[in-house]
Amino acid sequence: MKRVISYILMIMIVLTMMACSTITTEAPDQQDEVNGSIEGEIVQTDSNSETVYPFTITDGLDRTLTFETEPQTIITLAPSTTEIVYALGAGDRLIGRTKYCNYPEEALDVASIGSLKEPDIELIIALNPDLILASTHFSEEVLLKLEEVGLNVVVLIEQESFDGVNTVIEKTGKILNQQENAALITENMKAELNEVLDTLEGVEAKSVYYVVGYGEYGDYTATGDTFLHEVLEMAGGKNIAADGTDWSYNLESIIEKDPEFVICSTKYDTKAGIEAAEGYNQLSAVKNGNLVELDPDILTRLGPRLAEGTRVIAETLHPELFNQ
Repeated sequence: MKRVISYILMIMIVLTMMACSTITTEAPDQQDEVNGSIEGEIVQTDSNSETVYPFTITDGLDRTLTFETEPQTIITLAPSTTEIVYALGAGDRLIGRTKYCNYPEEALDVASIGSLKEPDIELIIALNPDLILASTHFSEEVLLKLEEVGLNVVVLIEQESFDGVNTVIEKTGKILNQQENAALITENMKAELNEVLDTLEGVEAKSVYYVVGYGEYGDYTATGDTFLHEVLEMAGGKNIAADGTDWSYNLESIIEKDPEFVICSTKYDTKAGIEAAEGYNQLSAVKNGNLVELDPDILTRLGPRLAEGTRVIAETLHPELFNQ
């Protein structure tokens, strides 16, 4: 069972972590975009005005696309873009999504086009969408095949920051003529984050360790070079793995630093596995009931729920400040 849990968690790392591989297509002078920024220009000035069609956009790979009319049918190729489309109020336009797109619940009623990296291209072509929204975990081969048949593919590569997430939401809103909803979403996210930061001002941070993977295949966490590390610290945590890199850590250091809190996934009986795992079961957090489950999707999907995820961690680490 331990082997199975470890293997599943490793698969989750590959599919959901923000610092995983990105799309492999690189346009000239666009290495920064491929690595996660969004610098494309949009032919639109007022973020709250209606989109005027024809509408031209330059996406994260410096590819210019023109939409003659407002897209009415959409396929999303990442859970984060699916969540954004629904948050914008355009979920009724979705005709295809990946098998990993499970939020909101109504997305499950939409046809699955397969996995993130290996979608069913023939099905996508048969659905003939007005717009395909792609993100990370999207291959050059798939992009070329979709372009060959004339489909409009916009690649929105999330930047690992709150500003980057807001940019993706705003850009998607402009494509779909949902600017007002996009502005409302980003304003609410900023307000929620600022409220958390204000509440935590001057508060002593609690030491914390975030479990991404554990067991015989290695120990994986939000190391100091990840955006999730920044989220932990914004939420009033002192990440004991701040000295690690590339999501990899070691059990010896975890035991030595003995964090006050350990956060793990709600999926795959991870909590029970950690409670029984050699070394982890000796941590003070585990013994004292501070092994806390958290839905990883609200943090690893860089979308509308990211501020909510930050608040949940803050409430976990400092309940006395929030549960009043």
